[in-house]
Parts: sequence; C-alpha cells; structure tokens
Amino acid sequence: MELNECADYLRSHDNYLIVTHRRPDGDTLGSAAGLCHALHRLGKTAWLFRNSEITETFMPYVQAYLAPEGYAGEVVIATDVADATLFCQGFDGAVDLWLDHHATRGAERQRAVVWPHKASCGELILELVELLCGDIVPEEADLLYIAVSTDTGCFVYDNTTAETHRAAARLLEAGADLPKLNKPLFRFKSLARLELEGMILGTLRAYRNDTVSTVLVTQEMLRRSGATEDDCNDLASLAGQVRGNKVAITVRELREDPPLSKVSIRTDGCVYANTICQLFGGGGHKMAAGCELELPPAETAEKILAAVDELWV
Repeated sequence: MELNECADYLRSHDNYLIVTHRRPDGDTLGSAAGLCHALHRLGKTAWLFRNSEITETFMPYVQAYLAPEGYAGEVVIATDVADATLFCQGFDGAVDLWLDHHATRGAERQRAVVWPHKASCGELILELVELLCGDIVPEEADLLYIAVSTDTGCFVYDNTTAETHRAAARLLEAGADLPKLNKPLFRFKSLARLELEGMILGTLRAYRNDTVSTVLVTQEMLRRSGATEDDCNDLASLAGQVRGNKVAITVRELREDPPLSKVSIRTDGCVYANTICQLFGGGGHKMAAGCELELPPAETAEKILAAVDELWV
C-alpha cells in the first residue's frame, strides 16, 4: 500500500483503535499516540488500546490517548508490530491497517505500509501525518521524537541514517521539546536500575577477541535490585559497550518455571541479527533483532553463541 493510499483510507474511515506490541517501547507508543493526535485533528475518533505493560517512563506521554472503558473501535491500526504474535496482552482482534518498519513475517498483511529502510516506525508516521494534516504540531513532534530517538538509542545504533537525523530535525523545527524528552529518556536512572546494571555486568562474557559479548538478566536479579519493568528499558545496550564489540547478545529471563528467555541481539553487520533470530522463530532487522527460547538464560546464551559461530562471515 502506498502512503497516499493509506492517507485516503484514513480520511474515509473513522472510529479508530490503535494497538501496540508486547513490552511496548518508545517507537510503538510514540508512533501510535502521534498518529492518534493527528487523527483527532482531522475530527476522527481514535484511541490507543490499553496496553497493560506501558511503563512509568512512557505513561505520561501516552495516557491522554488511552481508550476509555468499553471502547472497541471500528477500524484497527497496528503501529510497529511485526506480526500478530507480538500484540499486547488482551488484544486478539483483527487488524485493518498495519504501519511498520519491520520486514513482513509470516502471512502477508492485506493492507499495510511497511518501510524497512527506516530506522523507526515514527519516521513513517511523520510522513503520514504531514500528508494527512499538512504539518506537525508540537504535541505530535514530542511523540514522534520519542519514537525516532528511542528506536535508535538516541541516534547511536547502526540503524541511524542521514534520513533519521533529517526526520529528527523536522521534529525539532515542529516544536519537539528536547530538554523535556532527552533527560528522562536517556540520562536519568533509578537507583534500582543502577544496582541491576551492576549485577548484569557481573555476568558479562566476551568471545572472539572481545568482538562478541553476552550478558544475562535473571528474575533473581530483578528481585534483589527491586527493579521494575520501568527499569528494564534498553538493557540490550549494555553488552555492546565493550570496546571492539561487533555482536552484543542480551538474554533476559522472562519466566523461571517453565523456563522462558528473551534474546536481544545487536550487530554491526558481520552477522545479521535477524538471520540468527529467525532460526529460533524470531525476527527483526539486520542489525537488531530478537527471539524467545524455552530455556534458562545460560543455556539460551549457549544456543545463540553457537548460531553466531555458524553464521559468522
């Protein structure tokens, strides 16, 4: 679906429900709320599905857009959701329109705008909102800056391009409030988060002359540190801070019994992260991807390391 077709579709319908993915990050939430605000400007009724996993970090920015009790909507939009297995808890309906920057996984989506060349879904929504409304207002600029900046690790991940910076510049020109956004999102950390980081770094292991690094995050660490889900944002960046790193592997224990571990992989292209994760039913981008294994963290790390060895170029 072309972007102008998508804009025509949104103009010709109403009563929207916008859904986000599990363990929602800034991109899925900022994209959803930014689009929601733009639809309100068009006189449309639009709300976000109440994702129960929204953390304290992002709740202040999106709370005003959460659907009132009993609202179901007539047209469902998914933002930054790679496939139906990733929908947030409580949503099991059909999607009418997919807006995403992940390559399609599983069944082909009937009505979708997918831009895998973009670093974030927020960049797609920026173009869509400008097409719909003719401009970006400060409220949307804040939300879309959250989307773009968080999915690039504040513009340090390898997915960041010149186009990403141009999108950020447009959002600044439209009124995005950097002091209000950057410090809470990228500078401030709770004492529990700092304690948790110390425990995680205690598990750090390096391989291949320090080019491959792994860290583990266990449920026991979360209990001991008192960390909440809000303290777990961007844990995947820790393993990649080793000088000379090319592949960073973060394994987070989601459940102890029966075991379930989530893997986040960041690479510089020596091996593709999505290729590794696809071996285990996951996916994502070439340099940032994820998957889940029904194994304890240490065993999960061994499996992923073996796959890296097989695929290393």
